[in-house]
Amino acid sequence: MRKINLPFLLSTVTLLAVLFFISYGAPNTVDTKTYHPSVYSTIFSLLPPVIAIGLALITKEVYSSLFVGIAIGALLYANGNLELMFNTLLFHEDGGMITKLADSWNVGILVFLVILGIMVALMNKVGGSAAFGQWASQNIKTRVGAQLATIALGVLIFVDDYFNCLTVGSVMRPVTDRHQVSRAKLAYLIDATAAPICIIAPVSSWAAAVTSSVPKGSDINGFSMFLSTIPYNFYALGTLFMMILITVLKFDFGLMRTHEDNAIKGDLFTTSDRPYGDVDERSEKPNGAVIDLVMPVAVLIICCIIGMIYTGGYFTGESFVDAFAGADASKGLVLGSMVTFFFAFAFYMTRDVMTFQEFAECIPAGFRAMVAPIMILTMAWTLSGMTGLLGAKFYVHDLVAGSAGVLKMFLPAIIFLVAVFLAFSTGTSWGTFAILIPIVCNVFGTADTYQMLIISIAACLSGAVAGDHCSPISDTTIMASAGAQSNHVNHVSTQLPYALTAASVSFVGYLIAGAIAYMYESSVALIALPITLGLMLVTMFVIRSRVGKESV
Repeated sequence: MRKINLPFLLSTVTLLAVLFFISYGAPNTVDTKTYHPSVYSTIFSLLPPVIAIGLALITKEVYSSLFVGIAIGALLYANGNLELMFNTLLFHEDGGMITKLADSWNVGILVFLVILGIMVALMNKVGGSAAFGQWASQNIKTRVGAQLATIALGVLIFVDDYFNCLTVGSVMRPVTDRHQVSRAKLAYLIDATAAPICIIAPVSSWAAAVTSSVPKGSDINGFSMFLSTIPYNFYALGTLFMMILITVLKFDFGLMRTHEDNAIKGDLFTTSDRPYGDVDERSEKPNGAVIDLVMPVAVLIICCIIGMIYTGGYFTGESFVDAFAGADASKGLVLGSMVTFFFAFAFYMTRDVMTFQEFAECIPAGFRAMVAPIMILTMAWTLSGMTGLLGAKFYVHDLVAGSAGVLKMFLPAIIFLVAVFLAFSTGTSWGTFAILIPIVCNVFGTADTYQMLIISIAACLSGAVAGDHCSPISDTTIMASAGAQSNHVNHVSTQLPYALTAASVSFVGYLIAGAIAYMYESSVALIALPITLGLMLVTMFVIRSRVGKESV
């Protein structure tokens, strides 16, 4: 007898049940400016991402899981009307898939991905990646060294998380492969030095996003507020601390331990899936030089920084800080990567390390390498749009605002949990900032509660990154998988225990910080950071005592 596909059956039954219960009285046409579905701003508005995430974890198949979530979101929005459902799914001006693909910001990110894919293909073609791998093998002698070098490079590339994920992955992948570091571990190292670094780096696209989320007309200086939140961003700082401890103390836990044990034995993937298996990374130029990789990467970093401050108005009179605060990350990254693309052409042609035909062949090859993340990003954006159409942000707003009056002492911890849940459900940190920061500013908007405001904003940022790390539909999680060329579900399942550990310690830290700030309203709350890091240190030693060291 043929085995029943339980996840498919469950999703089908859920879809039919939703259709049955909400189809009565469904409209044929709606005014999208005034229309609200029957589940608007209720707990059911979070049903689409919950279903998509659940199916992804059960079936280990991301594409169909995301599409089922999108379809259910469109069906909920349409109150069961199939015609309206399909029009919403594809063409709705705020959440449709076609609309998301037509959005200039989203298209800019996709173009940036394609150009980075092309750059990786070029560096492989001329032998730059192979040469760097040979150099690294002579200078990086151990698995610990390979992992620390990956962490260091991730810290240095702080401009943008997308740029970080793909650049660190393409540069360090040959090095970690040589030292038998699993692709899942590489993906974690990339992810843990992407958003956590960007959220505490004043010169980054994330700083710009946070600054722009402060309500217009308020007395709060967005950039100054962002700088003040850095010492209280317990998840970001705790994750970096935990990652270094795990690397130096040579241990792993959860599913990551299985992947690392297998990698030491020679299997970098553990599962049968080999992402990007059709992409040949072997160099056709055995005499490639390290400069063929280092120079384009250095130019890419410089050009992306210049591109971002250009879009922020630096060359028309804005200060460097204000230019970054007002930068268009998508446009700036496209400009920087495009300039680097033309530089690479001139650089490689001048060095006579490849022919024009070989250069041209790398363009479709780089595009093909990015098809998988492009597909997942497209559906993740659409799913986020569906969640917005169902009024999830207003449901969360009421949930947080309703508790603020009674539980101000515990509000930083509450905001942290809400941010984790919202970022996990929607897969977007930036969307979480935009929803929660105005709420927090309204709750703690006076001078006598400024310290609590800073801690609460930090809790929002920290929780958004934590939820982002846990979510399989997060764009940065997807990019980390792409950068490491790791199976996406493997990355999510191995990173989850690490993210939950850091999140749990951070939650305790915000309980402590909130209590101290509530009682003293002074910088005494800074004592919460050493306490949180000390708690992380104790937690790591306890876990290491239980799981033991790795075999090499």
